[in-house]
Amino acid sequence: MKPKPLRAQPTILVIDDEPATLKVMEANLRREGYAVCIAADGQAGLAQLGSQQIDVVIADYMMPNLDGIALLEKMRALGLEVPVIIITAYGSIEHAVKAMQLGAANYLAKPIHYDELMVVLQKTLEHSHLKKEVERLRQEVASRYSFSNLVGKSAAMQSIYDLVTDVANTDATVLIQGETGTGKELIAKAIHYNSPRKEKPFVGVSCAALPETLLESELFGHEKGAFTGALKTRIGRFEQADGGTIFLDEIGDIPLTTQAKLLRVLQERAFERVGGNETVRVDVRLISATNKDLRKAIQQKTFREDLFYRLNVVLIAVPPLRERLEDLPLLAFHFLQIYAGRFNKTLDNIEPAAIQLLAQQRWAGNVRELENVIERGVILEKGESITKETIARCLQPGEQGSFHFFLYENMPFRDAKQDLLDRFEREYVSRLLEKHHGSITNAAREAELDYKNFFEKMKRHGLSKWDFKE
Repeated sequence: MKPKPLRAQPTILVIDDEPATLKVMEANLRREGYAVCIAADGQAGLAQLGSQQIDVVIADYMMPNLDGIALLEKMRALGLEVPVIIITAYGSIEHAVKAMQLGAANYLAKPIHYDELMVVLQKTLEHSHLKKEVERLRQEVASRYSFSNLVGKSAAMQSIYDLVTDVANTDATVLIQGETGTGKELIAKAIHYNSPRKEKPFVGVSCAALPETLLESELFGHEKGAFTGALKTRIGRFEQADGGTIFLDEIGDIPLTTQAKLLRVLQERAFERVGGNETVRVDVRLISATNKDLRKAIQQKTFREDLFYRLNVVLIAVPPLRERLEDLPLLAFHFLQIYAGRFNKTLDNIEPAAIQLLAQQRWAGNVRELENVIERGVILEKGESITKETIARCLQPGEQGSFHFFLYENMPFRDAKQDLLDRFEREYVSRLLEKHHGSITNAAREAELDYKNFFEKMKRHGLSKWDFKE
């Protein structure tokens, strides 16, 4: 079975100085479902590349007025990223090597076997499509974490923008400090995706979500047989982030034994996997975040002072939402735009009375909590503006923690059920944390959930164990 074109009528440009070859090539390609343009020499082909959308070029090696090699050189100089398949009757290893060095996608010799050409053409189109998709996703990620997505006009946020801009082009170690839900990870990603390391991995680790027994293996990897269940060698997050950035969230929860190994990585860029003797060297930038007072932790002997100074080269202190309420309208409209688009709603406004009600809240969950409220408001609102009444229904229970049932008469059953479950889950987790004075281990045990699962529920609802410490 012959391969089919990747999509409807990709356009193929065939360049050859032999009229008979052009005629046969055009007929074969059209029969396979491709749109075809032809040119009798490289110069004419180059002109067509500049005037229309071409998906693949099939070019003869030997041609007057710009041969195949000269065509590749011209295309590269002009920044034309169209894949080229070189075809020639003068096949040689030297020609093939030179063509591939100049960026040719493939190389075939005459006489042409059309089944082989169609396979090569299909693979070239698939590779080109994949390359474009990767670039699109890369640009989408870069756009998502551009400085423009750090929303706020307050003096505190303007200071943070300046600091992030200055530090992004360096390799400085950064410590981001702020309450849960203030956007620490967003800032870390903005630094990475605007840095020289942006093409390399950004690897995030939630240190508080992992028990001490697993954290070291997660960060540094382990060798086969290092412990029960270690059935094969596994690389850790530091190796995964090689060349890029590693983000350690809630770094204040790392145990002292792991802190010592982390200090060595910062000093020497080297470590051993758990159960191994071989030294692994990495080139990573470290950004960490915490909602703890690390200086207080140093006094309590739960955090190493030498590690703190290694981490605290550049400190970015993110204020809670209640201390920058002038940013609340901007954030609310920012989330409105995101979720209106996501849910295909025509909403384009939040009424002033609704903004005023939002500004009166405590926002213990900070920006993440506000985002949840606006998302729920977009789902619930039936008009073109989110009203005060809708916002009132969307707000989480008050400080007393009383659980309320709301009227869901205007919501589909699935949405109403999910909203009710979300409210119950937040209330349930909050009460257990309060009962156990912020101990995630004890709260998870009573809930009969594993530590990581319980912590993920906390994170989803913008809860921190420090909100429940005595």
